[in-house]
Amino acid sequence: MTDFYALPPAAQADRLRELAQAALAHWDFGRCALKLIKFRENAVFEVTTGAGIRYALRIHRAGYHSDAELRSELQWMRALRESGFDVPGIVPDRSGALFLRISHEGVPEPRQVDVFEWIEGAQLGSVAGGVATDSTALVRTFHTVGALAARLHNQATRWPLPAGFTRHAWDDAGLAGEQPLWGRFWELAALAPTERALLIRARDRLRRDLGGLARSPDTYGLIHADFAPENLLVDGDRVRVLDFDDAGFGWHLFEIATSIYFHIGQPYYDAIRAATIAGYRTERALPEEQVAMLPMFLCARGCTYLGWVHTRKETETARELTPMLIELACTVARDYLDGS
Repeated sequence: MTDFYALPPAAQADRLRELAQAALAHWDFGRCALKLIKFRENAVFEVTTGAGIRYALRIHRAGYHSDAELRSELQWMRALRESGFDVPGIVPDRSGALFLRISHEGVPEPRQVDVFEWIEGAQLGSVAGGVATDSTALVRTFHTVGALAARLHNQATRWPLPAGFTRHAWDDAGLAGEQPLWGRFWELAALAPTERALLIRARDRLRRDLGGLARSPDTYGLIHADFAPENLLVDGDRVRVLDFDDAGFGWHLFEIATSIYFHIGQPYYDAIRAATIAGYRTERALPEEQVAMLPMFLCARGCTYLGWVHTRKETETARELTPMLIELACTVARDYLDGS
């Protein structure tokens, strides 16, 4: 078998489509049409049944989460649905399983597969392409995003974790330790010597500053951790959040930093930053002394994205985004260090 990871993205996607088709035999959908809608960390397919009912099928990246971690993600999503959040509903297979491990001859390892109800709405934008809406509408949207993040944190603070619940932590070790969750970002080959030196200085400062932060329920807990443009569906004044793949324990400010990160440098940035904070405060306290630490979390967020492309250099996404991610990460690193 040709090495899966040596194949171009389109050929990988074709093999994953075959795996998806094999997985669907475990759901009672009948004959279905499959359409690839996203292939980055995971592969996500739109599934359309003969009756015209749509679902989203997700094939997970190999080795990213253990079965226990994935089960915990889905447990939190169910709890959010029960609390009134409009997150995707999980569709168990015919045996009642929330997800399966599926093998296929064209893919070198078994993959976790789960299925969700389809959610309507347009993506807020994309990392590479930005957003396609006017600044006035963006301010309203980000006010809603801030309120949504606060409501999510309120639910997580009140929710008693089920036995065996396990997720990674976006803490000082996960963000700036020896083995960060998304990789040793300072070793990214594409960094110039001056950029590497800057990021090493920022990492040293992050380890010290984050290591000294409290982890009280007021500031730290279960977070979505990926309020990126692709994961926010906008339908009029309604905003829904998708993709809990990166959900884990972390500081609430990391959530806010993620939501605004890819808009840094845009003429509307200050307005949506203010709107996000104002929206958050409609649902949950956010003192000014907390907001003052936002540059630190923007820097930490930027470093994670460099770690992502460093450890996924074989992907087309990494090749396309690396120059932009380096420039942005260095910008927020300088802001963080210069403001200290």
